[in-house]
Amino acid sequence: MNFFKRSWLYLTAKLGKTAILMLVFTAIMVFVLAGLTIRQAAIKATENAKKEVGASVTLSVDRDKMMRKAMSMANNDGSPLRIEETPVPLEQAEKVSKMKNVKDYSFSTSANAAAGEGVKPITGNADNSAQQGLSGRRPGEEIDESKSTVSMNPDFHVTGVNTLSSLPTFEDGTAKMINGRAINEKDKGTNHVNIESQLATANKLTIGSTFTLKDEDGKKREVKVVGIYKTSKTADAATQRMTSLNPANTIYAHYVLTNSFKEGATDKSKQTIDSAVYYLKDPAKMEKFVASASKKLDTDTMTLSANDQAYQQMLTPLNNVASFATNIVILVAVAGVIILSLIVILSIRERRFEIGVLMSLGENKAKIIGQFFIELFVIMLVSVSLAGMTGNVIGNVIGNQLLSQQNATHQEQSQNNTSQGGGGFMGDLSSPFTPSKQEAKQIEKMNVKMTQKTISLLGALALGIVLIAIFVASIGILRMEPKTILTSN
Repeated sequence: MNFFKRSWLYLTAKLGKTAILMLVFTAIMVFVLAGLTIRQAAIKATENAKKEVGASVTLSVDRDKMMRKAMSMANNDGSPLRIEETPVPLEQAEKVSKMKNVKDYSFSTSANAAAGEGVKPITGNADNSAQQGLSGRRPGEEIDESKSTVSMNPDFHVTGVNTLSSLPTFEDGTAKMINGRAINEKDKGTNHVNIESQLATANKLTIGSTFTLKDEDGKKREVKVVGIYKTSKTADAATQRMTSLNPANTIYAHYVLTNSFKEGATDKSKQTIDSAVYYLKDPAKMEKFVASASKKLDTDTMTLSANDQAYQQMLTPLNNVASFATNIVILVAVAGVIILSLIVILSIRERRFEIGVLMSLGENKAKIIGQFFIELFVIMLVSVSLAGMTGNVIGNVIGNQLLSQQNATHQEQSQNNTSQGGGGFMGDLSSPFTPSKQEAKQIEKMNVKMTQKTISLLGALALGIVLIAIFVASIGILRMEPKTILTSN
């Protein structure tokens, strides 16, 4: 009788023991499969997140290098410390925007302007602007118009963008369009602007209205209203001293028009912007992108600052889940080896007489070990099949529960970090172009689904567990002698 037939006869004759061993093996396989599917789902979600979020790279003036250069010059010739601001050349910024890995970009610049014809600035809060007057003067106050220059006392802050909707204040709802349309790339080369609703109401401006502003050289420029927005920001104490800081006095235009308001902005070939933010398609290629983009720039004055913080923050819960799932697979696999090894060893101790008889009849020890392997292998096949039927359900329940817990923990940590930081209108003004696209939404659900690869990996792990368990148990068989076994029994 060959050992294949003996294996089948034993499994069918000892149905109780076979069922128990099958239940144990199935339980092991269910947890291993859950770990594998959860890990695979987390990795898949990570890959999808790369396409949706992307990292950002900011092109701006390298102030550290400028500071060191100014200090060096001051130390060499004894001249006072003087730091010259060098804006970002538009030509260089546009070269980088055309690179392959750039999904989107946001150019920004700013300038000051004074009221011309048909418009007067808002001063203070909206509810007290009437008492103060629309011109920024308090009742009875005399101002020497000849000394009131744009640079000393600007009425408006002109913000230049290529797409208004990409600004943080518009993405997070702090500001929103209520009439007309937002400035976009199509407004390049036009005199179109977006104004705040308070300014529009106070000056009786509507969509299509025109008015004039004085640029930093004192030249009048006519602009046309194509959109009206409303901001929830309110004037603070600083706006009482500088009218252009009032949120209602912020005028949005395309960056080309904004550049024309800057002092001495006559040469179109020398157009500049304050900063440029590039949103990448694949955060994993961020370092390669920075290296390639740097070759197109004047790195003596410009710098590229990479930021994939949001991408990393969004992936933190997923990475934790994937790591936890990997640990589940390892721990359950190790536990499975130990449990099955003990069960097989105990089974062999109970079958010592059977082994002794077979060996006395001249049966090869390798075939006896092969019989035990076939028995466990058949049980393994049934257990893997049973585990596969429940893998999706259990994997989804455990996986999404883990993700929910990780999201809650990560959100609590983020809130604690945020509460330690500062804010305010002046803080926003100093960095109004921080890319809010970095604020990615957390992934709240994973689609845990078995694949052919998962089943194959589960089968390979199950086979490995069986082989190790049989190997450990066979050590005792190899040391057995027929005469000793039969005599002791």
